[in-house]
Amino acid sequence: MREHRGCEGEPKGFGWRDFRDLIARAHIQLGTPIVLMWDNVRLHLTAGLKDFIAANADWLTVFQLPTCTPDLNPTESIWSLVKRDMGNLAATDLVQITRAVKRRLQMLQYRPQVLDGCFAETGLRFDEAPLAATSVFIKG
Repeated sequence: MREHRGCEGEPKGFGWRDFRDLIARAHIQLGTPIVLMWDNVRLHLTAGLKDFIAANADWLTVFQLPTCTPDLNPTESIWSLVKRDMGNLAATDLVQITRAVKRRLQMLQYRPQVLDGCFAETGLRFDEAPLAATSVFIKG
């Protein structure tokens, strides 16, 4: 998670290199192939990321979701759950908000039935792949 504090020269969000590095580190840490389901955020469609995906096709598969289909994106359901719990948060600074988001995401990490429900809401089938693949959701 990246906090933007408004300092000069500080990046406001993730760039394509940040996504590339995150995906590569996830692959190294998990030690399995990775399947990404991405929405059509411009950053996901950059030449640098496309080249990275093509160069790592042996362990990285990317499915591009159709435009304007949040109902097919399980990440939208996950963020909805996170935001629902934060509705009554009276944070005094960005650190408290960041901590609350991280804590809620961590709680969801250990509740696979809730995450399975986010998939079920989309109506997408989650069949077993020939290779044991790990799904990684990146909200851009």
